[in-house]
Amino acid sequence: MIMTALLFATGCGTEPNNDDDDPGAEASAVELGKLLYFDEQLSEPPGQSCASCHSPDAGFADPDSDLPVSRGATPSLVGNRNTPTAAYAVFSPDFHFDEDEDLYVGGQFWDGRAVDLADQAKGPFLNPIEMANPSKAAVIEKIAASSYAALFERVYGEGVFADVEAAYDRMAEAIAAFEGSAELNRFSSKYDYYLRGEATLTEQELRGLDLFESETAGNCAACHPSSPEPDGSLPLFTDFTYDNLGVPANADNPFYDMPAMFNPDGAAYIDLGLGPIVGDSTQDGKFKVPTLRNIALTSPYMHNGVFATLDEVVRFYNTRDTESWDPPEVTANVNVDELGDLGLTDQEVEDIVVFMETLTDGYEP
Repeated sequence: MIMTALLFATGCGTEPNNDDDDPGAEASAVELGKLLYFDEQLSEPPGQSCASCHSPDAGFADPDSDLPVSRGATPSLVGNRNTPTAAYAVFSPDFHFDEDEDLYVGGQFWDGRAVDLADQAKGPFLNPIEMANPSKAAVIEKIAASSYAALFERVYGEGVFADVEAAYDRMAEAIAAFEGSAELNRFSSKYDYYLRGEATLTEQELRGLDLFESETAGNCAACHPSSPEPDGSLPLFTDFTYDNLGVPANADNPFYDMPAMFNPDGAAYIDLGLGPIVGDSTQDGKFKVPTLRNIALTSPYMHNGVFATLDEVVRFYNTRDTESWDPPEVTANVNVDELGDLGLTDQEVEDIVVFMETLTDGYEP
């Protein structure tokens, strides 16, 4: 488990400028990262920021819950996947293969293609479907002309904009520093207060917790650990691994109708997830296990947004193999051991959902 103390790091890889003779020596990379995160001038055309798809009001996921994927700076363009939350992403270990467990762990994005948060932050600015800037130089030019350009230089040194590659790296590191701050990682849910002995769960919430953790019932905690670590750090509700749950394709995904330059397969498009990233077909259809923190705020669910409600998600886990669900988008490598026929009653499904609603930050005991 990554220690909660990491939340308060002010940089990721490259330290801010700490020259004591510089009046900006104490300038915060977190403050700078927040300004970058919310700046709608850094897209082409202007109007989209990181927060457009990772909004605080939606648990740092996409606030448009009616669309299974996210729109780009050009509203007619959409991505192929549901936007994951940026909250608690700082705790994901760098992407790697665990030799002992024989599986892939960590990284960022649904498919792990970014090693860490700073690597992830570099992608959307240049993605033609997202913020659509033509080059790194175009992004840095906008930052150099921004109201916070002087802060950027105080944090990372005068003349930082002269080297586009270095400045782009510093931009990503600042955003990662903000995403690693307490603002995105609050640990302030009712469940957190319960674990601290400062709140009491209702009878139904306790039933849901028991089912969530039971290896013979919901077994949710197998991939979404819910207990504090021995060092006292609070649970993150993900093990950061990858899994093919047998999720159906989403017929309502507008990405199928995107122009051929973005989706040459049209309606035949299949999202293979992790497999192509690591060059291994035995990983096809696997996507990163998301945190369940703030899960009640981040609908729709799954990598393609196919499920609109938590109730639908739990019912799918419960009856995937016993009721008439649509077939998996990727039929290979489906997890048949931990879900599909859980035998939960309707009341037990509801209880698990009610428990997950205790994971929303901002609870006031």
